[in-house]
Amino acid sequence: MATVSAESFKSDKCTKKEAIQFLQDNAAVKFLQEQKLFGKLQAIAKGSSKDKVLNALEKFEADPDARKGDGDDDLSAALEATKALKIKEAEDKKEAKEAAKEEALANAEKCGFTKKVITKGKTHMKPEKGSVVAVWYTGKLEDGTVFDSNVENARKKDRKALKFKVGTGLVIRGWDEALLTMCYGEKAEINIDPDWAYGKKGMPSAGIQPNTRLIFEVELECPVNIGV
Repeated sequence: MATVSAESFKSDKCTKKEAIQFLQDNAAVKFLQEQKLFGKLQAIAKGSSKDKVLNALEKFEADPDARKGDGDDDLSAALEATKALKIKEAEDKKEAKEAAKEEALANAEKCGFTKKVITKGKTHMKPEKGSVVAVWYTGKLEDGTVFDSNVENARKKDRKALKFKVGTGLVIRGWDEALLTMCYGEKAEINIDPDWAYGKKGMPSAGIQPNTRLIFEVELECPVNIGV
C-alpha cells in the first residue's frame, strides 16, 4: 500500500479507511493500541473520526518509535489470538447462561400432577396460599390399593376432614399445588408424579415404595362463610 501522510489525508487524497490501513500495516502494536486503532479495520474505521485519524498520522510521523518493529507481527498475532479466545469464552458463557435459563424455565413449567374433575365446585372461589382448607380424601396406588383415607377407614360419625394451611409445605407438593387449582366443593381425581409425592424415599410404613405414583380422590370442603 502507498504511503499515507498526514498532509495527504488532510487534503482528502485518501480515505479514512485507507489511512487506518496504512497505520495498521506500518505502526507498532503498542502505538495502535494507544491510538485505539488496533482491531478489525471495518469496525475501527466506523468508530473513528477524521480528526482522530489525522492526529494518529501526525504522531506516527513525529515519533520514530511508533514504527513497527521485528516483534510486532508475533505480538499482533498473540493479541489477536487472545482476543479471539476472550470472544469464544464470552460466547460459551452466554450459551451456558441461556441453557441454564431454558432448563430452569422447563423445570418451572413442568407440572407434577394431573387432575380430572369428578364433581364441579359449588362456587368459582379457590383457596389462597396459606388459607386453611378442609379435605376429604382417599389415596390409592396405581394397582388400586388404598393406603390412606379419611372417608373409607372410619365410621361415619367419627370421620373428620383433614384441615391444614394449603401451599405451605405441610403436605406433599402434589397436594399443595393441586388444591390451589380446585374450587370449593369440587371433587377431583389427582394423579401425582413420584417427585411431587414421596419421591425416592417413599413411605414404606404406609405401603408406598420409592418412586411411586399416587392417585388421590379429593373433595375440597366449602367453608361455612362462603354461604353455598
